[in-house]
Amino acid sequence: MALKLCGANIAHKSERGLVHLGVVGADAVSRSCQELLDAARPEDNATGVLIAPMAIGLREFIAGISVDPVFGPTVVFGLGGVLAEAIADVTVRLAPLRRYDAFDMLHSLRSQSLFGPFRGEPAVDLEALADLLCALSAASSQIEGLISIDLNPVMIVDGSPVALDALVEVTAADVVS
Repeated sequence: MALKLCGANIAHKSERGLVHLGVVGADAVSRSCQELLDAARPEDNATGVLIAPMAIGLREFIAGISVDPVFGPTVVFGLGGVLAEAIADVTVRLAPLRRYDAFDMLHSLRSQSLFGPFRGEPAVDLEALADLLCALSAASSQIEGLISIDLNPVMIVDGSPVALDALVEVTAADVVS
């Protein structure tokens, strides 16, 4: 199982050790939950622990929206995982995206060879990835006060993209308590 401490003010769970992966058995899950809750800081606004099945895949990507004060919302897609920042293979387009734009983003990555069959895993469903990028683009005009959306990682599981974690930032005036 995968366990994550959740809270309104927790942005980078992994960096703070607030994600436990590969937890097996009821006793281990219970201990892990307690450890995560004990690690919460008052300013985290911790709301609980998310428990989910482990996703298995070798390819990770990042996808999101960033609202630029001059250009407006931009859609971001790129190579994810632990080497994402070192490799910096990312593409950016202005929203709104057309389907053509989404495919253009996918095909502009230097690491696009990862979309084909890879180490025993099937090829990536590019239609599903394009759908994801178009959905992010649409969200950029539908969420009041949006600052950013960060889907990281987007793991490829059996050929399909699965967002394993998300961070959505909105202006303080738009937060509903």
